[in-house]
Amino acid sequence: MLVSTTSVTENLRAGSRIVTIGITTIVAILVLAGVMLLLTLPDANAFNARVEQIFVQNDNLTEQPVVKLLEILAQSGTAFGDTLTSYRMVIFVLLIFAAAMLISALVFLIMLVTLNRRMAQIERSGIEVSSLVISRAENKVYLNTMGFKLTDAMMETMSVLAEARMDDDIMTGAQIEALISGKDESDCEEAAGATRIKRLRDGLGNQMVSELLVKNIARRGYVLAIDKSVIEVS
Repeated sequence: MLVSTTSVTENLRAGSRIVTIGITTIVAILVLAGVMLLLTLPDANAFNARVEQIFVQNDNLTEQPVVKLLEILAQSGTAFGDTLTSYRMVIFVLLIFAAAMLISALVFLIMLVTLNRRMAQIERSGIEVSSLVISRAENKVYLNTMGFKLTDAMMETMSVLAEARMDDDIMTGAQIEALISGKDESDCEEAAGATRIKRLRDGLGNQMVSELLVKNIARRGYVLAIDKSVIEVS
């Protein structure tokens, strides 16, 4: 039976195609709506043309009040035409802003969906760690290309977890506290070890990184969620 696989490149290309299609669709819809709106607006000179037609069809309009009234109507038609022209410009600008906002919303939505999917993948698979170096001399932990300065107590906790991971063991809070403090495990409380784990996570800084790196397995204990072959203690 064939197993279907999708590469990162294919996913990126598919995402780019979706973005392109979405942006094209939005622009096409707005252009179509703008064209229909502009076409359905009345002619700016329609009012003036109607007044002119009245003059042509009625040669007997010689009385001064009537002529004055038609002149006022003609001036009103000119003002109406200017107003309609400005309306067209306003509609055009608003359509541009609407297109920009819709495109931005689409891009941000796709970015958010992609980020959520990536976060879900990270939560399922954990952090991809290629190198974990514990430097006791510097009191620092190097995770891939990132260096974290830790206190002596945090370094002890990290060292215990690293040694346990290399032995494929899972440490409870009481066991961690016993190894660090030198007391018997029966004299140590689970909460004390949990406190050390919390402080270690706080020292690592990024909550997501620390939660995924130092995992808590229910009813079993704590473990470093990385390949033991990448651990180095110096």
